[in-house]
Amino acid sequence: MTSFTPQFVPSDRLKEWLHDGAEIAVFDVREHGQYGEAHLFYGVTLPYSRLELDIVRLAPRRDARVVLYDTDASVAVQAAQRLAALGYTDVYVLEGGTDAWQQAGFALFAGVNVPSKTFGELVEMAYHTPRITARDLAAMRERGDDLVILDGRPVSEYLKMTIPSSICCPNGELGYRIRELVPNPTTPIVVNCAGRTRSIIGAQTLINLGIPNPVMALENGTQGWYLEDLPLEHGSTRRYPDAVAPSSLVQMREASRALAERFAVPEVDARTFAQWASDTSRSLFLCDVRTPEEFAAGSLPGAQHTPGGQLIQATDQYVGVRHARVVLFDNDGVRAPIVASWLRQLGHDAYVLRDGLASGASLPVRAPAVETTLPEIDVAALAAALADGSVTVVDVRSSMSYRREHVAGARWAIRPHLPNLSASRNIALIADERGVAELFAADWRRANARDPRTVSVLTGGFKAWAVAGHPVESTPDLPPDAECIDYLFFVHDRHDGNKAAARQYLAWETGLLAQLDEKERGAFRIGESATAK
Repeated sequence: MTSFTPQFVPSDRLKEWLHDGAEIAVFDVREHGQYGEAHLFYGVTLPYSRLELDIVRLAPRRDARVVLYDTDASVAVQAAQRLAALGYTDVYVLEGGTDAWQQAGFALFAGVNVPSKTFGELVEMAYHTPRITARDLAAMRERGDDLVILDGRPVSEYLKMTIPSSICCPNGELGYRIRELVPNPTTPIVVNCAGRTRSIIGAQTLINLGIPNPVMALENGTQGWYLEDLPLEHGSTRRYPDAVAPSSLVQMREASRALAERFAVPEVDARTFAQWASDTSRSLFLCDVRTPEEFAAGSLPGAQHTPGGQLIQATDQYVGVRHARVVLFDNDGVRAPIVASWLRQLGHDAYVLRDGLASGASLPVRAPAVETTLPEIDVAALAAALADGSVTVVDVRSSMSYRREHVAGARWAIRPHLPNLSASRNIALIADERGVAELFAADWRRANARDPRTVSVLTGGFKAWAVAGHPVESTPDLPPDAECIDYLFFVHDRHDGNKAAARQYLAWETGLLAQLDEKERGAFRIGESATAK
């Protein structure tokens, strides 16, 4: 194996790089739970367990400036070696990790999607977005007032819990479908989410579009509702209508066009886009902001699905390079300009693709960065191998999935913490995603180069094992919390009847602004008609 010498960057220099205006991707390669406890403001979560699966999507240009970090640089050095093997040529490791960053006097942030969450708080402050308390909304409902409550989260989140009588309409769809949902221009509209950000952004989107209805954000969302001991619905299926009337489309297209002019959202045509695609000095993202169903029915080659509301709410899940070009499209001329108006205020170099889905634009379709090497073992063969003691089962699914149910006798493991396994048995991996198993196995082979044992992956995963009726077990407390490095407890527990966690989460959200330094706050362009770069 060839030796690898990482390039290190000290904290003060990285801080300068973050604000020098040039492209940079800063990735936190710890697992999701570790990331959520304390990370850099611009740190994008890229867990080492998934590194090669997600890096090419988040940082498609392999000579982009990339900085990796963890707590003390140990995992980041391994990650840098893996990226070098993929052909990334300008990769650095934060010297001393988050420990050194904090010692240098720079802030660390808890939670996820921090820039977007911070943005929501700044938007409310700048625009004075109207809001309504849970108690006042409950009183309106009890009186039978004319009212429409729109839940701005994706359907999957809406199904878990929502305000009674609310209708699911993800924020990216609000401007497109609002007249089908609320035909009366005098009906009050309340937008909610689980906490604060999407309530604020959804309500302000409708206000920015010039909707004549009274519009309010539900203060603190479903969590605020729950903290007032008001009942939530679970499993609700009310959602936006699929069809939009031509008259509504004309009206909202005009409103969207006016919004784009207000915020100086630039358009790019297919010819210019093709030139950008061949520009090796800039990263380029092509984002389809339509619904999952529309994307599945067909999109532009090389586009990633970035549902509009989530692209604002969780930009760092889709775009890993700061100062990259981000080009958005739809098929209606309504949704992409709205989302782009917010991304530009977030500080991104966002554009709308002229003619959208009909433009003919494309990006090269990226080849998978993870090869398929593992042989498969079927359920019957695994059951037989377990019975004769010739195999060790290693479950590389999430820690919470393992706690809920796993193959009897299986042990849980994750790529950054390779286990010591019995030398006399072959190894069978159980995974929800084949690539995660491949990456785990590749590291295990590198660490055990002389080991002749077979490593295989179970065909059909845990579901196939359970459906076949083979023994399973639950371990609600194993692995112990301290080992569940892939799970961020305080973010998830707020939805599980834990009022203390809900209060902690809301306090975290409203407290983000106090942590910003002048440069971080200055990177937002809220209310500005920013010109194209």
